[in-house]
Order: sequence, then structure tokens, then C-alpha cells
Amino acid sequence: MTTFDKREEGFEKKFAHDEELKFKSEARRNKLLGLWAAEKLGLTGSDAEAYAKEVVMADFDTPGDEDVFKKLRTDFDAKKVALSDADLRKQMDGLLVKAVAEIKAK
Repeated sequence: MTTFDKREEGFEKKFAHDEELKFKSEARRNKLLGLWAAEKLGLTGSDAEAYAKEVVMADFDTPGDEDVFKKLRTDFDAKKVALSDADLRKQMDGLLVKAVAEIKAK
């Protein structure tokens, strides 16, 4: 194996690791976000857990965060939860930072 091949293999492994970290972090963020949103929506216990799973599943609709944002925005509007788009996005960003830290700590 040449030095170039070893470097290429190293880059491929790093890419795979980074993608796995990204996926796990976003899934963890979505669960935390779902639990946070459930509290805002007045859900508790198993209902809150079920709602958090719905938020995680919503992320599989389209690439990116827009599908999760739209789900939460729609649910908040339906229940008349007063929260601006900017505040919702800020919460999403903050929970992603927390999720990354939790995943890296494992």
C-alpha cells in the first residue's frame, strides 16, 4: 500500500466517522427538541416520549432541518404556543451543541 493509498484510506475513515457523528448528534438533538416541545405543548410522560419520537422521524422526510422546523412550527401554531421562528431556530441550534457534546462524551 502506498503512502497515497494510506492517506486516502485515512480520509475515508475520518469522513465516515464524521458522518456518523453528525447523524447521531442530529438524532439526539431531535429527541431533546421533541421533549422540549412536548413540554411546551403540555404533553407529559409517555405522550411526551411518543411526541419526541415523532420529531425524530420527521427528520427523515427531507434532507436538512426544515422538516423538523416545519413540524414544530405547525404543532405550535395548532396549539397556539407563542414562540417566534428565531427562538425556535435558536433552541434547535443550542440543543445541537448539547447533543454533540453528549455524543462525544460517550
